[in-house]
Amino acid sequence: MYRRKFISSLSATASALPLLGFKNSAVHFDAKAEKIIPRRLQPGDTIGLLTPATYLTEEQLRKAILSLEKLGFKVRYSPNMLVRKGYLGGTDEQRAEDINQMFADEEIDGIMCGRGGYGSGRILPYLDYNLIRSNPKPFIGFSDITALLYAFYGQAGLVCYHGPMGTSDYNEVTTNYFKKVLMEPANQLVYDNQGVKASLDIDTEEGELEVQIAAPPQIVTITPGQAEGELIGGNLSLISMLAGTQYDLDMRGKLVFIEEVGEAPYRVDRMLTQLLLDENKLPAVAGIVLGIFNDCEAEDEDRSLSLAQVLQDRLAGLGIPVIYGLSFGHIKQNMTLPFGINAQLDADEKKLVLLEKPVN
Repeated sequence: MYRRKFISSLSATASALPLLGFKNSAVHFDAKAEKIIPRRLQPGDTIGLLTPATYLTEEQLRKAILSLEKLGFKVRYSPNMLVRKGYLGGTDEQRAEDINQMFADEEIDGIMCGRGGYGSGRILPYLDYNLIRSNPKPFIGFSDITALLYAFYGQAGLVCYHGPMGTSDYNEVTTNYFKKVLMEPANQLVYDNQGVKASLDIDTEEGELEVQIAAPPQIVTITPGQAEGELIGGNLSLISMLAGTQYDLDMRGKLVFIEEVGEAPYRVDRMLTQLLLDENKLPAVAGIVLGIFNDCEAEDEDRSLSLAQVLQDRLAGLGIPVIYGLSFGHIKQNMTLPFGINAQLDADEKKLVLLEKPVN
């Protein structure tokens, strides 16, 4: 019964495809042009909130608005904010149009994604990169939003920000780095996990109170050394997905930052191996900054390499500085990293330092 229902549904969808069509309506920019660093955010600025990937619930939207207002911003959200199409926040065209409109709107000072999930890569062909370049403003998000960070930098030259989203936890570390990067820029900014605290998780499922305290993350040097380069990167799954497409970025000589969530060690191994097999990817980078790979240990540890073993095995032989454990990624204390800004990695001292202001 279920098989017949699935085949019937698939047949109906297939018959509709010629009517739907796939139209690549993107307007592309010369990716070799000079990069653009957007203007800093200030208290009282208006943040445009949108959902380029998975949808938001009304409760999540309320939380996002409250968090941004506490940071001193006004908030406007996109017309399609609460639209749903399965696991997506509306159709590809709706989600792309929200982005295009917010870049075009002169009353919007910065743009933040409500959440990640899945779907950002689907809308890349529908974005107007000339419009985005002509109206530069801070664009902030991480996880699935990596696809947009790649596209905005590669296609429009716009420096973007791998940082918290509307539904993120705005604790002291998250807020501190958000402000230092996007509101109070200095000529140098040091990332070294100083000030990152033990995390407290409270679970009240099934009527029982369970409290878990996790020690603050420690940065581990996989390979010592120092390197300088332009910061690019994001979520490993998305970096892997974009490899070889027109939205891929040149990694040669770059400092690449990477994070991941919910992937077993063999999957992390597979994606890293993909990037290692291309001589212009990881074998050609200046250094690697690994964030927190949350929930990436094997369920059956007796039948798997550990995450640490995979990272050591795949990356230690590159002969470049590599660190693991900087506090960014799918974690509560999520530091904001500028995408496209020059930086220095000191794996011996276990720190990353920005060498130019991340906003103007």
